[in-house]
Amino acid sequence: MKRATPALTALMLALALTACSKGGKPEDGKDAAAKTAAPLLVAPEDVRQVTQSGLIGAPVITGAIQPARRADLRAEVAAVVLQVAKDNGERVRTGDLIIRLDPTAIRDSLTSAEEALRAAQQSFEQTERVLARQRTLNQQGMISMQGLEDAEVRRNAAQSELAAAKARVVTARQQVSRTEVRAPFDGVVSERKISVGDTVQVGRELIKVIDPNSMRFEGQISADRLGELKVGQPVAFRINGFGDAEFRGKLARIDAAANATTRQVEVAAEFDDRSKAPQVAGLYAEGRVESADRRALVLAEGSIQRQGDAAFVWKLAGSQLKKVTVTLGERDDRRGEVVITSGLALGDSVLRNPSGSLVDGATVQRVAAGAGAASAVAGATPAAPVASNAASK
Repeated sequence: MKRATPALTALMLALALTACSKGGKPEDGKDAAAKTAAPLLVAPEDVRQVTQSGLIGAPVITGAIQPARRADLRAEVAAVVLQVAKDNGERVRTGDLIIRLDPTAIRDSLTSAEEALRAAQQSFEQTERVLARQRTLNQQGMISMQGLEDAEVRRNAAQSELAAAKARVVTARQQVSRTEVRAPFDGVVSERKISVGDTVQVGRELIKVIDPNSMRFEGQISADRLGELKVGQPVAFRINGFGDAEFRGKLARIDAAANATTRQVEVAAEFDDRSKAPQVAGLYAEGRVESADRRALVLAEGSIQRQGDAAFVWKLAGSQLKKVTVTLGERDDRRGEVVITSGLALGDSVLRNPSGSLVDGATVQRVAAGAGAASAVAGATPAAPVASNAASK
């Protein structure tokens, strides 16, 4: 029998050690990956809560942000525009001059009316003195009763003319005051429609003033959903120009008549926090009236993953990550939310945007906000550490 060479002996020993190192009971691949992988680092921004909402399927309101206090100032006299003191966007206080019209012709009318009033006053005083003398003479029997009655008629006619002259003066003064267009309340000029030199007629729109502190959501809702509406119901809406920011309010008014053409009903919702309301009128907005009868568990669609017909989420259960199958209900395209009919409970924590190769049962380690957990979740793999800082350790 040949004795083994030293090189052959060393090779056999290496193979034996390798076999021993692979001996023992084999582990399931998933369990092994969960045990060997470094903890999954999760920051607060990587997690969202399962919430409850009554907005999905609720009546939809479309409209715009409008001020409750607004005034369309129109010309009350025909004249030429001499001055425009305020322009679009400028703030005004009650009584501030905004527009001045040419008062020349109207002042001439006032002067004429005042002169007519002076003449009427003198005529009335003259007929009063004549009537007093006629009464004295009548008592002395020096004139007939007919003469006294004629004097009373002339006095009454002069008195009527005096009253008419006073009214003409008041009217003329009002016309003069109407050549100065002033702010009816504290607010902002929203739309100027005339310029210096324009000739305006009675009734022409000159300028609009709004109160930016009275903004509210005014919109229309289908008359078919009118039975679900009540004053005071919560309203959630988004405004064009403010991204995904959600505003909250309460239904303040429901019109008593529907539009004959569109069959929609006008409604208005007040902001819960007026300080957060936009200061610009006319912005498009869209929202829903929240209904207590429709409250359900909802979750943003980004947290839900699909595999064939099945849907699941990654739930944080203590220090472990669990893959939970869920049953989905109605979807809200506007809000990007889906009703969860089974699988989760109110307040459950799930990964906000799961991606990569996550492992059911993996260990979870919560870290402070901004610690880079978002990138760790995205790059997690079952066979390697998920965070670079954990791997370096």
